[in-house]
Amino acid sequence: MKSKKRLFLILWIAGFLGVLSFLLVDLTAMLAHLPVTAGKPIPFSPLALKLLGLIQPTILVSLAVLIGVRLAQKVGLSAPAAEALADGGNVAHALRSQLVPGVLAGIIGGVAVIALWLLWRPFLPPEFVARAEELNKFLPLPTRLLYGGVTEELLLRWGVMTLLVWLPFRFFQKDGGRPKTVWLVSAIIISAVLFGAGHLPVAGALGVQLTLPIIAYVVTVNAVFGLIAGFLYWKKGLESAVIAHMFVHVVILLANRLVM
Repeated sequence: MKSKKRLFLILWIAGFLGVLSFLLVDLTAMLAHLPVTAGKPIPFSPLALKLLGLIQPTILVSLAVLIGVRLAQKVGLSAPAAEALADGGNVAHALRSQLVPGVLAGIIGGVAVIALWLLWRPFLPPEFVARAEELNKFLPLPTRLLYGGVTEELLLRWGVMTLLVWLPFRFFQKDGGRPKTVWLVSAIIISAVLFGAGHLPVAGALGVQLTLPIIAYVVTVNAVFGLIAGFLYWKKGLESAVIAHMFVHVVILLANRLVM
């Protein structure tokens, strides 16, 4: 019980650091760029808006971490490094088997994201393309790595995917044992699609009508990496998915620098 409480605290702190990283975003410049807020009076100071914006993701991270801590072990999923830290074990050893798969998957995922952008770009409205590329510049590297890499993986893999595996395992698998492969594959796919759909509000904030090509692009490009991250979480552990997510952002940033 004590180790589970320590595990919750370790993962919650990691996720909350990602939430806090949004304080590094130049919110004034971002709001001035977004068509839905550009030129409109802001009812609160940028700092007050940032602090208010921390409330919802903090609650969601808390719920996701709690779900994972309570259910992951029951369905054969894990966060080996965090669990080793909570139990006083060898963290480096727990990370060793996750590092290379995470890095390689992150590089592949980053290349896939860039390739999908280049393939889809001719079919997207020019206003969407220009505004999306401009908005991308407002996210500093720590926010990309901490929120994208850590917090989003805690939300979608540790929380949502774990729950989606546990539900059919608990109510439909009467023989016990390990969850059937179908439950895990289904959870990977559903959580990946949810991850993709979760980016639609950001696309909508660009002030462009969400046409079918835009919706298809946003959901597909994010779901593709969601599938990679879900598979890593299943086969290697949560930290492998985190590492991959971080490297996706690194690859995208390097590609943007080379283009510029």
